[in-house]
Amino acid sequence: MTDLVRGVSSPYGRHRVLEPAGVLPQQAWRLDPDPRPWPDEVVVGVERLNLDAASFRQLRSEHGSGDAVRRAVLEIVTERGKMQNPVTGSGGMLLGTVRAAGPESPLGLRPGDRVASLVSLTLTPLRIDDGLASWDGTSEQVPCRGTAVLFGRSIAAVLPDDLPDALSLAVLDVCGAPALTDRVVREHGGSPAVCVLGGGGKSGSLSLVAARRAGAGRLVALVPTEAEAALVRRAGIAGEVVVADARDPVAVAEAVGAPVDVTVVCVDVPGCEHGAILATADGGTVVFFSMATSFSAAALGAEGLAADVRLLIGNGYVPGHASFALDLMRAEAGVRELFEARETARS
Repeated sequence: MTDLVRGVSSPYGRHRVLEPAGVLPQQAWRLDPDPRPWPDEVVVGVERLNLDAASFRQLRSEHGSGDAVRRAVLEIVTERGKMQNPVTGSGGMLLGTVRAAGPESPLGLRPGDRVASLVSLTLTPLRIDDGLASWDGTSEQVPCRGTAVLFGRSIAAVLPDDLPDALSLAVLDVCGAPALTDRVVREHGGSPAVCVLGGGGKSGSLSLVAARRAGAGRLVALVPTEAEAALVRRAGIAGEVVVADARDPVAVAEAVGAPVDVTVVCVDVPGCEHGAILATADGGTVVFFSMATSFSAAALGAEGLAADVRLLIGNGYVPGHASFALDLMRAEAGVRELFEARETARS
């Protein structure tokens, strides 16, 4: 790493890439997690990771017990210098306290700031120092001690004082979904019909209330079980709540009924592309937020179904997305109940 001697770094983090050479950190197999900051970097003392839902589900499916999941995550981070599930390709985000900020960092963060990263762990240099000893491997949120590095082009949010850390982290983990849902619903104009697949989850519930506030008329939440349907109905965040396996295209289409203008996919299992397309009217939009999505299946499926729909990839970043999602949480008691119920069920 000769650039380190010259004190020259890349705002994209290329100077942290160990292999293969020439790629950006998200594409890299291995990063350098050395906690000494370069001039435009911020070093965070990590207190908690939030694994993305698709990655955590895959890890649980493959490894089973909590201890085995814990060992698998520790092995990934140790080997790769970042948290990037080799099967799903996804990671999550983190919460911690700023330890050091380089003099050329543009992020405006200072030592002592408590922050959540708003960039993926798949591109964040990460070192775990406690062997994940405080995590039992049974929840997406991972208490730990370690360090992480934010680049010049990274983004982070200072944690609010009025919400518990675990709740803030859960919201910020998915804050791109409601912000983009708001934009897409407003772009359609009028009072578009909107369906959210996975409407009882974190990103799904926030997307439902974002769609309603953006002017959606008909608002449908599709969930996998009657138990989850009962929770969503009690929260009062959707006009219609229907039950179907999002992986069954015909079942999805039948449950939704009349095709909608906008379908938002927030389901953390693979195989939900065709159902979302069938549920969407010609001229409509499908937004894929799940990291379990196969984008080739979505594109080829739309072609094979002769569906004239716009397919969007939710990239997790919309300007102002963090404050937008946190404000939804503050204003929508039903969403907060769903989030807190998820945490209670895990504890």
